[in-house]
Amino acid sequence: MTNQHKYPAIHNAMWPGLVGKGPDSEPFIDLETMLDLTAQAEVGGIRFDGVDLFLSLPHTSIDSTDDELKHLTDSIAKRDLVVGSLVAPVWPPTGGGSAMGSEQERKAFLTQVKKACAIGKKLRELGIRRYGVIRIDSAASPADWAKDPAGNTKLIAKTFCEASIIAEDYGERLAAEGEICWGGMHSWKRMVELLEMVNRPKTLGFQADMAHSLLYTLGYNAAEDCLLPEDFDWSQQEVLMEALRKVTHALRPWTIDFHVAQNDGTVSGSGSHDKTGRHCVVGDPKGKMDIIAVAGLWMRDETGLPTRAYEHICWDGCMFPNATMMAPKTWKDILGTLIAVRNAHGWD
Repeated sequence: MTNQHKYPAIHNAMWPGLVGKGPDSEPFIDLETMLDLTAQAEVGGIRFDGVDLFLSLPHTSIDSTDDELKHLTDSIAKRDLVVGSLVAPVWPPTGGGSAMGSEQERKAFLTQVKKACAIGKKLRELGIRRYGVIRIDSAASPADWAKDPAGNTKLIAKTFCEASIIAEDYGERLAAEGEICWGGMHSWKRMVELLEMVNRPKTLGFQADMAHSLLYTLGYNAAEDCLLPEDFDWSQQEVLMEALRKVTHALRPWTIDFHVAQNDGTVSGSGSHDKTGRHCVVGDPKGKMDIIAVAGLWMRDETGLPTRAYEHICWDGCMFPNATMMAPKTWKDILGTLIAVRNAHGWD
């Protein structure tokens, strides 16, 4: 396999070593191990260009000192990798709070966003980060949101507006990752509604994850926005692609960060992570999507030209079992798929 395009860069997410792991699940996989697994993957002489980071212990503390960030930079740079997008730990268990909660909860949310933006700026100054966004969500459940849909969406939008002002002060952009488990962001229509209500397209955009956006078509937590029947026959790939075209048509103009992923069409959750999209390995026979084709719906505009809306793409392998995570073949297969996506939809 050879490179047919220079862009976008290819990244691996580090948070699969954390999300869904912990005391009530499998052990965490430390950041050094995740970096090694990423750096050691190679396909035809091509390697990962960088990593996206989760700003929470036991990986990277949201309260990291300058010395600690310099150490992090050196650790990543010595593996010939760079840093892209950063996940702000906006949830209550990690020091944040609901974006539609009390003043105190919203203040905690915004504090975490500010700390994440400060780290993003510092990593730029250290020369290890040239692109990427700060990833956020509403840190609230669809069930709580449903108690007052209009009022809660308005409050989330207010919080996101305030977060955008903070991001602008640090020269950062925010990307809200749509997942069925986050209130006000749990369906494709509600996600568009929220982005339009905030209306700061230069600062707040959408982070598309193929595993999560697939579930938008099935209407989990939002039956009124369902695009596929409950008993959908997954062999009808063109019907699936048409449903995904509707989702991407609505959300692609807002998309500033993109996760390539596979999904088996079911809802999953492990450890501390609530029920959401089940990420599958590249070759999982239960995977429902043609990864290359669906990636093209996000990476190309209505005329078929690359959007060039982001400088890197990232593989998200959340909630893979540790045995799968520790197997070098897992990351080699993922790297090969990302190269194929870039070859099909990239640019120079």
